[in-house]
Amino acid sequence: EIEAVDRVKSAYVRELFAERGQATLDSPEFKKWFEENKDWLEPYALYSSGDAEVIYYLQYHLHLQLKAASDYARSKGVLIKGDVPIGVNRDSVETRIHPELFHLNAQTGAPPDAFSQNGQNWGFPTYNWGKVPGGKVQGTRGKLSLTDWFHKRLKWMAQYFDAIRIDHVLGFFRIWEIPEDAVFGTLGHFSPSLPMTVGEIEYFGLPFRKELFTKPFINDRVLDRLFGMHAPYVRENFLTTRAYGLYNLKSEYNTQKKVREAFDGRGDENSLWIRDGLYRLISSVLFLEDPEQRDMYHPRIGVIGEPVFDALTAEEKDAYMRLYNNYYYQRHNIFWGDQAMRHLTEVFGDTRMLCCAEDLGMLPDCVAPVLDALRILTLEIQTMPKESGFEFTHLDGNPYRSVATFSTHDMSPLRLWWEESPERTQRYYVTMLQKQGRAPEHLPAHLAEEIIARHLYCPSMLCLLSLQDWLAMDSELRYKNPREERINVPSDSYNRWKYRMHLTIEELLKADRYNNKVRS
Repeated sequence: EIEAVDRVKSAYVRELFAERGQATLDSPEFKKWFEENKDWLEPYALYSSGDAEVIYYLQYHLHLQLKAASDYARSKGVLIKGDVPIGVNRDSVETRIHPELFHLNAQTGAPPDAFSQNGQNWGFPTYNWGKVPGGKVQGTRGKLSLTDWFHKRLKWMAQYFDAIRIDHVLGFFRIWEIPEDAVFGTLGHFSPSLPMTVGEIEYFGLPFRKELFTKPFINDRVLDRLFGMHAPYVRENFLTTRAYGLYNLKSEYNTQKKVREAFDGRGDENSLWIRDGLYRLISSVLFLEDPEQRDMYHPRIGVIGEPVFDALTAEEKDAYMRLYNNYYYQRHNIFWGDQAMRHLTEVFGDTRMLCCAEDLGMLPDCVAPVLDALRILTLEIQTMPKESGFEFTHLDGNPYRSVATFSTHDMSPLRLWWEESPERTQRYYVTMLQKQGRAPEHLPAHLAEEIIARHLYCPSMLCLLSLQDWLAMDSELRYKNPREERINVPSDSYNRWKYRMHLTIEELLKADRYNNKVRS
């Protein structure tokens, strides 16, 4: 459907350009705009491999239309919030023109969490902030700095927006960097970070054995556990033997990327079982060697409970847990806080737009004080408390400088969330809504209205709710199937962002009872 719409609109634009395009390109208004924007417009047209003049024409009209909509909204007291994405596509005009600003041999993603057991791999390259303030990469005199690169984007966005969402603000503290040859986020590490020397590892009481700790731990017990009846086939086709009853992966299967390519096009159940087992074998390591610094190591995240961890003695497990907790929860706080204070100040310090951070995920202790010091709003979601040990957070505790919402584009909307886990919903019903008895199986409109009202009256200076959640409080207007309301599933790389409003604007405008409820 999306591709079909794109084809129809593209054909329409070309017909329109053939009829009126030259008149636009000859106009003094276009020529002035082109001169002001040709530094990005010309490379983009070249990269797009289409007719450059059609692209100029299209971009010009997109600008005019968005600017007109934005100006109209402002005239009515409505502000529009834009988005600052955390990365760029690996195959984009930006990476071609400014390759020095990116680590093209790495991928950005997120570590494993409750929503994604294997972490997330977003695929785009990480930023190269360089070794000196301002994000200026050493050895590239006269080149655009990373800070300048961001400033150009913010200046452009300020034409249309009065507030911005800083996507994955944690990336300005540290980013989850995944090797180019990995598929899952489990083999990543934080960047920048402070990897451990062998001496530091042994200081915690763990004798370091590089061969055992940095190569996949594979023995017969592991193979039987992971592959079951397929274990003999895996031994014969994918492994070679080494000392002490251990195995190595054959060179043609020793990275997750090689395994993915080897199994490409094989969709039968047995092949997928073996492929996923090989992925897991490859990530069964205790330490990852730093790609930039030899003989320095990162403890592999989420390795506790994996076969390689289970093979340690009780004393070794205790030592590993001590160094693991130190590395992930103590070692980097001051370091990351200093990084973020500099990067966020340099990039966003001069913008007139209100900065709102998307600060969800594995939060170091330094995040809250840095955002508070820079007056950047946080994102508060009642079902994702930032204080550990709690299932929900009390809305009354939201900081004033924050944005309150119930769900984001990456989460289940309110009605779907309500139905996914009856046990969790029951706890929310009793503790947060302070109701008695059994929670209804499906969220009734009056309860949705109460949840929305609680968000609107909480201390957060902004409350932004999705259309799906607004409509949840009207049983006639809301979509019949809540499963069709979800926009994105981050852990599913094949998921399509295909939510469409099921009402027309005209139908919504005529819904007087609902609109009066929203207005009040």
